[in-house]
Amino acid sequence: MRDDLNPAASEKTAAEPFVAPARHGDAECEPVRRRWKFSELLADPEVRARWEKVRKYFFLRESTYDMSNRCNLRCDGCYYYEGEKQFAGENGDPGAWRTLMRAEKARGITYVVLAGAEPSLVPELLKVCFGEMPLGCIATNGVRRIDPAVGYKIHISVWGNDATSLRVRQSPELLSRQIENYRGDPRAVFVYTFTRENIDEAAGVADTLAAADCRITFNVFSSPVGYSGPLRHDSGSLVRTREMMGEMMARHPGRVLFSPYGAVAHTQERGLHDLYGCSYPRMNASTEIGLGRSFRQFRADLTWDRAAACCVPDTDCGDCRHYAAGSAVVTARLYRHGSDPWIFRSWLDYVDTYLAVWVTGYEKGENLCAEMISPPGCSEIRKR
Repeated sequence: MRDDLNPAASEKTAAEPFVAPARHGDAECEPVRRRWKFSELLADPEVRARWEKVRKYFFLRESTYDMSNRCNLRCDGCYYYEGEKQFAGENGDPGAWRTLMRAEKARGITYVVLAGAEPSLVPELLKVCFGEMPLGCIATNGVRRIDPAVGYKIHISVWGNDATSLRVRQSPELLSRQIENYRGDPRAVFVYTFTRENIDEAAGVADTLAAADCRITFNVFSSPVGYSGPLRHDSGSLVRTREMMGEMMARHPGRVLFSPYGAVAHTQERGLHDLYGCSYPRMNASTEIGLGRSFRQFRADLTWDRAAACCVPDTDCGDCRHYAAGSAVVTARLYRHGSDPWIFRSWLDYVDTYLAVWVTGYEKGENLCAEMISPPGCSEIRKR
């Protein structure tokens, strides 16, 4: 949870006995619009328990760090090799990174996202960061195994089956090598990025990963600035992606860490910024609260630029549906999702998923809302 989340903890009304609300699909409830008290949203014991579970993590405040300007792959549509950050020199001094992590703690950062080009190429720096800031995640291509002593969550990027990886990432048998490195590793989450071209092969990849005792979550390819290549989504591919996400959740419960609302939020024709308003400094001028105040995106030389600072710099903001962006942008919109019980349940599912994907030791619960409900103010997904 990000620090611009403002939980409705001050609601004073005592909870009334719970009466199950009508679902969105119930015709008799469609015309009804009312303001729900927060105590009413929490009246269901299952919902209250989930709220209590997730709100323990409201202290998380993130920043991101490019650990290296080198990579052992070169992928079509790569975010790193766009913009100015790719030209930053590497600071490989462990002492400098230790000093940075201590300074970050002092200004209130509690969670680090280590990325780069490829962070596994600087294993000593990963150990330094973990020693100073033990909550965090490493975004890696999975070619090299990261020392188990580094207890961060590890997100392994998957862009399709081995044939697609060879074509798009110039790497033979990549999925096989990733599985060999991280099979059964409790730190590891395999992040399947849906592009316009790889939707149909997602089922086979998910089957392979589930059979290998691996956990999976989903990302949606979000074009770098100026990218117009074959990976970029169109309206039809977004709908097919949403459908495939739903099929995979049903097919591999417990292995696929995702929620129906996640599928909806990340496959709209409108990107996350247009739907929710992005909290990151690059699109948020405010320095008063939340990520606009606290977030920094450090380059490999330990400098940062507020004007470019976001979770995945040099992404085309209008096309951004990135899972990392959603973990901040969607979760920060508690009040917007408090308009009725089913939207609130969907939001809780999203937050529960985000924490299971990003926080070591957090286990995802069963989704509270199985329906795909539209984001507040958006009618693209029809209520069933």
